[in-house]
Formats: sequence, structure tokens, C-alpha cells
Amino acid sequence: MAKLSYTRDELMASHDYARPHERAGYKLHGGFLADGTYESPRVLNRWPAVKAWQEQLTAKGWPLIDATVQLLKRGNYPNIPQERFLLGHGIGQPLWNSLTITGVIEAKGRVLCDLEAPDFQQIIVEDISQTCTGHLHKGLLYAHGADEGGDPAAPEFGAHDAMWFAARDLLFGADAYPLPEVPESISRPDTGRLMPQLPAGFEQLILMLMNVLMIEVRAESFFSFCCEIMRDKDAFAGRREQAEEAASMVERIRIDEAIHVGYLQTTVSEMRSFTFKTVDGGTISGKDLIDPIWEGMVHWHAVTQADFSKEQTRDTIRAQLEAMPNGGKLFAEFDAMDDVAKAA
Repeated sequence: MAKLSYTRDELMASHDYARPHERAGYKLHGGFLADGTYESPRVLNRWPAVKAWQEQLTAKGWPLIDATVQLLKRGNYPNIPQERFLLGHGIGQPLWNSLTITGVIEAKGRVLCDLEAPDFQQIIVEDISQTCTGHLHKGLLYAHGADEGGDPAAPEFGAHDAMWFAARDLLFGADAYPLPEVPESISRPDTGRLMPQLPAGFEQLILMLMNVLMIEVRAESFFSFCCEIMRDKDAFAGRREQAEEAASMVERIRIDEAIHVGYLQTTVSEMRSFTFKTVDGGTISGKDLIDPIWEGMVHWHAVTQADFSKEQTRDTIRAQLEAMPNGGKLFAEFDAMDDVAKAA
């Protein structure tokens, strides 16, 4: 039988690396195995644990929720033809900004290392000691934060923030453009109590987990975009070797992020199967509690936030193009390449 209970030390364990992960002047987390394969930090037992919890849940008749890019109603903006057009006209700042902002937001993820997660057993009827939900406060959240913004216990190793900056510097060179203004948050804003049946602290954590899961789903779309444009032989003709290395860096981040999608998808899916104790002394099924909130979270990230972000980016690009000779014509050409889905 698969192992279902883990200690914090087990969940934090990494592989023995044959070679460290050092690129573009950055000393980074993770490493390479003897066969040259990149391996993420702290996944020696995290991945087997998540897979075992998933198998346990599905064996009970509860499917995993969809956590793929199929949830997204909008493609990346600008899209690949638009990005080629911008780069072809010497406009690299929108991509530089995107890579920089992504790195800064990743750094903020380190807050998960300091999060004192409550034990969900307090508000769940069923025994959760052998579930993903039951291990959130046993290292899963800490490991996620360490992956994103660096492990406070090993500050000498850069994490995803540094990896994004390394990819950016490989593409454009260090300090190619001024640092952009970074949004305060890319999570769904607080709209008041959505689960008043639960104690506020537990509700906040559930909403945070859903928010972060959808951010990870959106990130997968950005990974695909980055790798395609970085490997486009015409997009970075003068820096092909560096651009290929930048794409490899993004692929390593992508490998690291897969475990985040895995455990968050498992947790939200498990919560649908549980019975929650309510503040009034009653109970409510997890499915009735979780499903409508998850549906709203998906729509906000997939449509509302995507449309808002596109509008801001489009305004920035318009200003840059229209400042050039024949700028109005250039912007019209750029706009004509927009193939964004119009789904509601």
C-alpha cells in the first residue's frame, strides 16, 4: 500500500544532486542528476505523496478538479505573432516587463513559508491524517513558498524569482529597461465573506489556496508562450544561445511549478469530498461549500482579470508604437493580429 502519512522532514527532502544549478550568474535551487536531468528541490517525497493522495481520492469516487489551461478563456496577450511583431520593431520592453513582474510576484510567494496554517481537522468530520489537506501545515505550504521566493533556511540559493530574472537577463542583457511598476497583487480581491459557515481563518486559507491554484494555471499558459517565443529563431536572432538557455530556465520553473498545481488541485478536490463542521454546530458537504466558490474563482482569473490585464498592456504597447514613425499604422497592424477568444 502506498505511503499516505509523512513528516515535515520527509516532505522537505530533496534528491542528491550530481551537479548544482548555476546559470547566468545566479546560484539557484534544485540541481541536476547524474544523467543530466534537472530535478526540483524538495520533491523526493512530495511527488510520491501527492500522487498517492490523488489515487486514494479517485479510488473513493471523487475525481480531481480540472486544473489545466482549458479553464482559461483568454490566450496570452500579446500573442506569439504580436510578440514577434513587437520584437521585430525593436520593442522588447513589454516582454521584459512581463518577465520582471513575474519574478517579483514569485518572490512574494515566500510569504507561504511564514504562514501558520491551521489544522483543518478541527473543522472536518472525516479523519484527514492521511490526506493532502492534512499535511498543509506539515511542510507543504512552506515548501511552496521556498520554491517561489527562496528558502529562508538556505538564502544562498535563488528560487523562481531569481530564475525569472536570469531568463530575462539572458534574453535582453542585464538592466536593458527600467524596472516596471508591479501590481500589488494578482489574486482575486477580497469581496467579503463567501463561506460564512466556516470560521474566518479557515475560509481565508481556502480562498488563498484557490487563488494560488488559478495563478498557477495562468502561469502554465505563460510558460508555453515564453518557451515558444524564446525558441523562435527570428525573434532573438542575435542572441540565439542565450535565448535557448532562457527557454531552458523557464522549463525548469515549469517543472518546479507542477508540484504546486498537484498538491493544490489535490487539496481542493479532497475538500469537495469532506464534510465540514459549521460555526452554528451543523455540517455542510464540501461539494456544496466548495463548488460555487471555485466556479467564481475560475471566472475571475480566466476572464475578469485577463481582460483587465490585457487592457493595461494594450495601452502601454499603443503608446510605444504610436511614438514611432507611422505609429498609428503600426498599432493597427499589431491590433489586427489579436486572436483572443471572445468567450463570456
